[in-house]
Formats: sequence, C-alpha cells, structure tokens
Amino acid sequence: MIILGLILLVLGFLLKISLLWILGIILLVVGAVLAILGTAGRAVGGRKHYF
Repeated sequence: MIILGLILLVLGFLLKISLLWILGIILLVVGAVLAILGTAGRAVGGRKHYF
C-alpha cells in the first residue's frame, strides 16, 4: 500500500493530476499507520502483519 501510494504520488506530481496526488497521500498515510500498528504487535483486522 505504501508503494502504491508513492507511485500515485509521483504520477500525480508529474502529470499534474491533483486527484492522483491526493489518493497517493491517503494511501501513503494509511499504509504507514498499518505498518506501524503491525510492527507494534497489534492485530488490525485479524492480521498481525501487513506486508
């Protein structure tokens, strides 16, 4: 999810499409939160790891 967020962020920046830029930021933040919760040992959605 983090990688997809980065790809959309770069594509939105290069193609000047604000929707891709916003979606990239959202996916990047959500992916980072899930990764942090997963490494803290907290199960999110029934899964311990999101990678």
